Amino acid sequence: MYLAESRSTKATVVPDTRPGRRPAAVPGTVLALGTVSLITDISSEMVTAVLPLYVIAGLGLSPLGFGSLDGINNGVGALVRLAGGHLADRGGRRHKVVAGVGYGLSAVCKPLLLLAHTLPLISAVLAADRTGKGLRTAPRDAMISLATEPEHRGRAFGVHRAMDTTGALLGPLAAFAVLRATVDGYDAVFAVSGCVATLGVLVLVLFVPRHVVAPTGAVPVPEPARPTLRDALGLLRRPELRRLTACAALLGLTTVSDSFLYLLLQREESLPAQLFPLLPLGTAAVFLLLAVPLGALADRISRRRLFLAGHGALLLGYGLVLSPWRGVPAIVAVLVLHGTFYAATDGVLAAATAGVVPAQHQGAGQALVGTGQALARFACSIAFGAAWSLWGGRTALTITASALAISALVVSFVLRSADEVPS
Repeated sequence: MYLAESRSTKATVVPDTRPGRRPAAVPGTVLALGTVSLITDISSEMVTAVLPLYVIAGLGLSPLGFGSLDGINNGVGALVRLAGGHLADRGGRRHKVVAGVGYGLSAVCKPLLLLAHTLPLISAVLAADRTGKGLRTAPRDAMISLATEPEHRGRAFGVHRAMDTTGALLGPLAAFAVLRATVDGYDAVFAVSGCVATLGVLVLVLFVPRHVVAPTGAVPVPEPARPTLRDALGLLRRPELRRLTACAALLGLTTVSDSFLYLLLQREESLPAQLFPLLPLGTAAVFLLLAVPLGALADRISRRRLFLAGHGALLLGYGLVLSPWRGVPAIVAVLVLHGTFYAATDGVLAAATAGVVPAQHQGAGQALVGTGQALARFACSIAFGAAWSLWGGRTALTITASALAISALVVSFVLRSADEVPS
């Protein structure tokens, strides 16, 4: 590991400037980071796939209690994301170091779930795990932005999210297999998840360059001055970034977490508990199929419009859950719309952010938008869990769907007043 790290300190991504050569639409750095995300997502989704049933059916927590846990997943990571983005930019673009600390912290937390059997302990472990996720997300997306030509960022983020989603597809399958093959299924899932997460950290150390240089041509670009915290927060003075952050946060306030949506499907369709870990597979499969083509489409049309259209697909999914339509076709339709939502929003939002933030502030810019969205989803998880406990899941989803429709109309008006040239 020492030799690999020593070698990577000099490794730098530079464009191929030979005559007749064009920079790759998807650089090797993106593929390496995609591999890290693929492995890490297998680990994360193994836990995510079983956590709702583990805490509700196994530990007897209420929907409000689970909403608090789910809120921790979003809220803690959101707050730390700002620090991760700023530290990565402040450290002279050493995004890999900050990302590595985040991946490592999450890897350590997975086996700690073996020792957590109460709400406070589980909350503490999840908070530490989400701290790791918050640290790594903005530096990772900044490295993708810096390594890719601006006109290809939608495609690059689409490829990364497709690889990431491959892990999300394999994670529930692995959890399902472990649950079927072991007696103490949940403990076995947590143990295997920790081993897989450690492998992801090793791939990051060995194969991701430590310094990423934007493909701006053969002329060396001077190292910019290290940005201060005031510089990072001052990014919100940029109208385009402020508008994008506000829209992402407003729509995030009405985005029900995946776990709650799967719990509603499981209860409405009376699915056996053993099949619950398979529900995320439908979402992940559609996300995997559509991430690259929708990312490429975002490079040709407005990324902001595609982001809004993705929330339209989510609204249709909510409508199907509330409709009287039942059976396997209804489940498949909901999961297809859910996967389309992610394919049209996740990487697309990161690509749109990259287009309105200077290169030296990519980490902080990605963190600001991502934090606004994540904090909004944190609030939604708490509110949805409380509404479910008071009025039931269907009523809670009806209220959320109505709020999403109103939010989408407001965002549509805001984006219509903006410059619709692709970011």
